[in-house]
Amino acid sequence: MIGQAEMLRQLHGMTGQEAARAYAKALNDVGFEVRRAMQGEMRDVFDRPTDYILRSPRVKMATAARLSVTIEPAYMGGKGVDPQKILNAQSWGGRRSDKRSEVALRRAGILPTGLQTAIPDDARGGPYPGSDDGRGNLKGSFLVQIISYFQAFGEQGYRANMTDKRKRSIHKGTKRAAGRRYFVSYGAMRAGARLTAKGDPDERMQHLAPGIWAASGTGGVDVRPVILFVKQGNYQPKLDMDKVAKRADAESYLARRIHFRIREAAGV
Repeated sequence: MIGQAEMLRQLHGMTGQEAARAYAKALNDVGFEVRRAMQGEMRDVFDRPTDYILRSPRVKMATAARLSVTIEPAYMGGKGVDPQKILNAQSWGGRRSDKRSEVALRRAGILPTGLQTAIPDDARGGPYPGSDDGRGNLKGSFLVQIISYFQAFGEQGYRANMTDKRKRSIHKGTKRAAGRRYFVSYGAMRAGARLTAKGDPDERMQHLAPGIWAASGTGGVDVRPVILFVKQGNYQPKLDMDKVAKRADAESYLARRIHFRIREAAGV
């Protein structure tokens, strides 16, 4: 590493624009180092973070005219939740925003106000077969089937709601998958979703926890939860940006990169 006097001598031999470009490159080096540290911290403190969230931090690079660098989550389009909302909640805490699937289920009158959805835990048999993506989330294709089954799609661009013919196919099953019927239970909140032969609410369903359930097997004797309705979730702060900065050793790293970029610009 060059000394302070040598660095000043090299700086004096550069134009202001050359020095600004060297500083911008050093800042960008630090920006990408902090991004790597942020991704490492997310892997440590989050439970099986998705690649979508890990890739979301973006570096807004410095230029000779703007000597500042910003690292922040960027929305990459599509139907996913804006990662900035997720990471802000993980940094500062607060209520979890509704997912698009929850908005659709609520609009259809299936998901009650004030509740959100959750995958069944091990005490309730774990994730329903074929529903889990292995990261604690429901597969997108499975969510589409559920929302379509209950005729809950209404937004422009969504896949069409399920036809009666397709429902009968699911009820019948195939050689690879048993037939099943989905139904909604509201537990003690209200009478069960099923109706009796007289068209009255079937109160025998009240013992089931609120959520979407599946009945399969002969006579529908195998009843399992698919999606549970739970109280709105709250995030506890997990992502500490001070720890991220320490992890990247940003201040020391910046000093080293400034020295390197000045030598590079001076042709040393």
